[in-house]
Amino acid sequence: MSSTGLADKGRTRRVPPIVWALPPVVVLATAFLYPLALVVQQSFSPDEGGTSLSPYGEVFASQSFRDALSTTVWLAVGSTAGCLVLGFALALVIAFVPFPGGKAVARFIDVFLSFPSFLITLALLFMYGTVGMANGLWTDVTGADSGPFHFLTTPWGVLLAEITFFTPFVMRPLLAAFSGLDTAQLEVASSLGARPARIVRQVILPEALPALAAGGSLVLVMSLNEFGIVLFTGAKDVTTLPMLVYGKAILESDYPAACVVAVVNIAISVGLYSLYRIVSRRVGA
Repeated sequence: MSSTGLADKGRTRRVPPIVWALPPVVVLATAFLYPLALVVQQSFSPDEGGTSLSPYGEVFASQSFRDALSTTVWLAVGSTAGCLVLGFALALVIAFVPFPGGKAVARFIDVFLSFPSFLITLALLFMYGTVGMANGLWTDVTGADSGPFHFLTTPWGVLLAEITFFTPFVMRPLLAAFSGLDTAQLEVASSLGARPARIVRQVILPEALPALAAGGSLVLVMSLNEFGIVLFTGAKDVTTLPMLVYGKAILESDYPAACVVAVVNIAISVGLYSLYRIVSRRVGA
């Protein structure tokens, strides 16, 4: 058989690319796209039957939805701002202030990223909960019936827990950016008499802006969808969009309303995630 015939035979036996792409597409559609389509469909299906926009109108007109939306936004923005400030300060110390165990701390940041959010909240409850160590120490010393630390069940407690948990997600890209910073620039600025604050403002901060943008965008997306922290703090007066979905679906069995809130939450999350991807590509993070 000629070489031309063998080549033709090999081409006829080649598996089309669509065959290789089909299995992952089927798995993705079954595990994710189909349930998502059911949620969207249910959001247009009122209890009285048929297809209507009335569930959206009822949810958007409710005070509980507007309160949950505003609470979600301000918690997400507040957490992001706190993580940016705290993460930048801690990353500066780890990267530029020599101290024993600095490399171990930097490696621990990577391990911390794998921790579940409820674990951090549980640790804060042990420290500052109603029967936590801080309140226990206070009652032992003063003889009072209860301690003064009850902020974990307030929005400020949720904000503290989210900042504590999400700060390493800002520190990680910052430490990577600082590792590539030319130390000669810092030495030149120092030799010219620049104070540390000026070096940080004029030399380090411009180099850190891309990492801050990428890390801040990621924290904004994750804090917008955080459920475990709000649940584990026991903050009954703090209702975010994920908590509202839980309440409507599990506690009230109002599935159309729950699906409407879920669709809104998904739309906001996808929009913010798209922004995060755009920022990441532009800054190379």
